[in-house]
Parts: sequence; C-alpha cells; structure tokens
Amino acid sequence: METKVLTAHVPLPLAEKVDQIAARLERSRGWIVKQALTAWVDQEEERRRLTLEALADVDADRVIDHQAVQAWADSLDSDKPLSLPL
Repeated sequence: METKVLTAHVPLPLAEKVDQIAARLERSRGWIVKQALTAWVDQEEERRRLTLEALADVDADRVIDHQAVQAWADSLDSDKPLSLPL
C-alpha cells in the first residue's frame, strides 16, 4: 500500500500521551497516530451517514413533534411514564 507522510503540530501534552501509549503497547508513535486517525475518520464518516439519513427522514416527514418528545422525557421520572412517542 502506498503511503503519504502527514505533518501536524500537536500540543506537547498530547504528544507525550501518544509516546506513553506507544511505549505501553510497544508500538511506534506512527502506529498509534495511524490507529487514532483511522478511528476518527471512521467516526466522521458514520456521523455524516447518520446526518444524511436524518435529513432524508425530515424530507420524508418522518419526524416526531418536539413537544411530544419533551412530554415523554419529562414523564420518565413519574410513577406513570408516557409511552415512547411514535
């Protein structure tokens, strides 16, 4: 697999934490950074997918009224909580 070098300035405390983790796991600093960056990119891609899914629900009018959700949430501390709004 081809690779590309990326350079980033990070705060010293963060760099020290990366070094500590690398030492504890007996891995290189580059390996730790690659793992962290991969996890972050995956998370951002999932966030985008969920956002697009939510926007499609709004466009299709598949929404629940805010007041209904608020009433349900407020009822959760009561003796008779409301059913989940649909």
